[in-house]
Amino acid sequence: MMTLPNIVTLSRIALIPLFVGLFYLQPGYLEGAPLAFINNGTPLPWINNVLVVIFILISASDFLDGLLARKLNQISAFGAFLDPVADKLLVCVALVLLTDYYHSWFITIPAIIIVSREILVSALREWMSEVGKKANVAVSWIGKSKTFMQMVAILFLLLQQPLLFFSYNQINIAGKVLLFTATILTLWSGTKYLIAGLKTFDR
Repeated sequence: MMTLPNIVTLSRIALIPLFVGLFYLQPGYLEGAPLAFINNGTPLPWINNVLVVIFILISASDFLDGLLARKLNQISAFGAFLDPVADKLLVCVALVLLTDYYHSWFITIPAIIIVSREILVSALREWMSEVGKKANVAVSWIGKSKTFMQMVAILFLLLQQPLLFFSYNQINIAGKVLLFTATILTLWSGTKYLIAGLKTFDR
């Protein structure tokens, strides 16, 4: 069970509490101002930098554990269960944190939809497994696309400072647009899974 891919996946989950702690250590929570621009306009980016790097590491290692499992021929039932759990934990935790910080319907409503969808699909997968129809709710390209879009949107919303040629406001607006796009994909994929699941209730 403790194969290298599974260790990578468990490490992803173990980093989430550190991610939460760093999020609340950012100066903006103490000053009630935009996170990177307080203390008379002096940028305080280092905590935000570390936070963003940890989020990227957790997100990118999703690809790494799957690649290792295939290359090392160490695909396991435990890994297949744990890998999507790590993704859902990261997305749900990050959305709760962002909802707490922004206090805006632009973040809150997409977060409610995304978290609700994850709960619904998880329940559907459990039911479909019991009736032997788990393949009907297998991860599709829509599901993978929405997860990627969610991760990118969250990354932009976590960034509280300029990046390259883009200002903080430009990055923030892009994050909100991407989050709404991810929400549309979330509703689309969730509806497809729900339709597939409802068909089994007639039997």
